[in-house]
Amino acid sequence: MRGLRDKVAVVTGGGGGIGGATCRRFAEEGAKVAVFDIDLAAAERTASSVTDAGGAAQAFACDITDHAAVARAVAAAEEALGPIGVLVNNAGWDVFRLFKDSTPEEWRKLIAINLVGALNMHHAVLPGMLARRAGRIVNIASDAARVGSSGEAVYAACKAGLVGFSKTLAREHARHGITVNVVCPGATNTALFAEYKKGAGDPEKLEEAFRRAVPMGRIGEPEDLPGAILFFSSDDAAFITGQVLSVSGGLTMAG
Repeated sequence: MRGLRDKVAVVTGGGGGIGGATCRRFAEEGAKVAVFDIDLAAAERTASSVTDAGGAAQAFACDITDHAAVARAVAAAEEALGPIGVLVNNAGWDVFRLFKDSTPEEWRKLIAINLVGALNMHHAVLPGMLARRAGRIVNIASDAARVGSSGEAVYAACKAGLVGFSKTLAREHARHGITVNVVCPGATNTALFAEYKKGAGDPEKLEEAFRRAVPMGRIGEPEDLPGAILFFSSDDAAFITGQVLSVSGGLTMAG
């Protein structure tokens, strides 16, 4: 895709399934990848998979819920790799629980990771993009934000909030050469999805319900997501901002 070679791309949750696949795809397009993850060992595994294939990547430990920690990680990434041209807010966490059975402690964790974490990342990266009058931001939300999802009330609320936040930033910064778009996965075969299913009484039954709901008849794979993420990050999407794209096998078909 056009315009990605030598760009510095930050991917949060880069040690996980979708994040790792996205990091590797950025590197294939010639970008330099900053792999952010609270689990430094996981980030280093992704970075090693990139460098072993001949790409450029470096791992950075980052707790996105900590504003000061995010600022330090962003500064370290720019010192090591250069100015950040692309931000992908991918890190997330979920638990399967009916809202009536959930706890305030779970709400706080869900909100901190899925919403506040993205706010912190924007707050740290936007000033540099504004100074350069250029930048691409891709926020990973969820189809739960578009149509709701039983057992994910607070998660869906966070992701819906991220959609609204993204559209607002897209309006505020379009004239500065910064685009902000959203990719919404459906159920995807990742460690996070496996952990999420444990909250159900019958995890296999839950997965089968997700599968039946997808017109394409399967759960997504991490490799299904990077194409859309990189498109929004590229010069091919230079005139696209404030948009929401589902990558979920047709689970939602919003116009």
